[in-house]
Amino acid sequence: MAETPKSPPALPLKVWAVSDGRAGIEAQVVGLADALSRLVPCEVTVKRVAWKGRTGRLPWWLNLFPRRWLAPESDIPGPKDSEAWPDVWLAAGRATLPLSIRAKRWSGGKTYVVQIQDPRVPATMFDLVIPPKHDRLSGDNVLPIMGSPHRVTPERLEQEAKAFKRLTDPLPHPRVAVLVGGKSKAFDLSSERAAQIAHSIQIPLEQEGGSLMMTFSRRTPEPARALITARLRHLPGVIWNGEGANPYFAFLAAADYILVTEDSTNMATEAASTGKPLFVLKMDGSSLKFRLFHEELERMGAARPYGGAFHGWTYEPVNETDRAAREILARMEVEVPTAAEPLPRPKRKPRAPKADPA
Repeated sequence: MAETPKSPPALPLKVWAVSDGRAGIEAQVVGLADALSRLVPCEVTVKRVAWKGRTGRLPWWLNLFPRRWLAPESDIPGPKDSEAWPDVWLAAGRATLPLSIRAKRWSGGKTYVVQIQDPRVPATMFDLVIPPKHDRLSGDNVLPIMGSPHRVTPERLEQEAKAFKRLTDPLPHPRVAVLVGGKSKAFDLSSERAAQIAHSIQIPLEQEGGSLMMTFSRRTPEPARALITARLRHLPGVIWNGEGANPYFAFLAAADYILVTEDSTNMATEAASTGKPLFVLKMDGSSLKFRLFHEELERMGAARPYGGAFHGWTYEPVNETDRAAREILARMEVEVPTAAEPLPRPKRKPRAPKADPA
């Protein structure tokens, strides 16, 4: 790729957070964009990439003319409009690769291109690649981090706790947040496993007189969701059914203990950023990468396998998102202010309507 311009860009930085709009992927780019905004003034735009027909299913190297196949709502400028390009391109997910590898050239060298996760293409195609450590990717322009970038900050947890105060404040302690994922390439959640999870949560909660705060992923199989809900709905607490405002962050804020199924890097990393005891729930299936991820969380003192009982410990909250943001700014030679005054709130342009992935 072309070298990064020697002169750092003027503030506020124009930042694009680019993904295909899937919640877990978009959360990473938005979380990193927000982290940049906490360090320097930024104007953040959330971009959702969609492809016409079945183009999005092709390998990146077969999508030779991506401008031709982009859906109009993606709103990505072409090479003749270099001034429209941002200072920073933050992208994640396979759908963004045909654009990410061309963004530097199309922007006339203006844009600093950051690809989150392991892109499975040469890292030299980007200015910086930020993969999880368990992907074991290395290089001069590679910054491995623990888990994935995310949106959790103490300030956000405080805000969400206030917003859901009436829901969580009456709940008795210990409050146990349970974050349930679902089917993926490596894992699944059968009805049998769901029953085991429900039983392992029910017994200690009944014994300790605590309360449950549970939320499911879009990937949670419906039979597993229904079974867990039926087994645990008699307990004090809240099982969010997906309707109305999402109390996910409020659950993290109110919890004394957090349980996360082993299939989700995002949820585990967000939970570990709270500094609260994090227990990992076993699912059907296995993955070397996820095992390495959980072992690293254990070495950091953040997580332990769930054995059917709650117990507390302390550790330094995991804060890799801010570290990644600082590294981006350092490589761009953008100076981070040291003044105590708070930065202006980031300007966030309205995002495009969510498009179904091709």
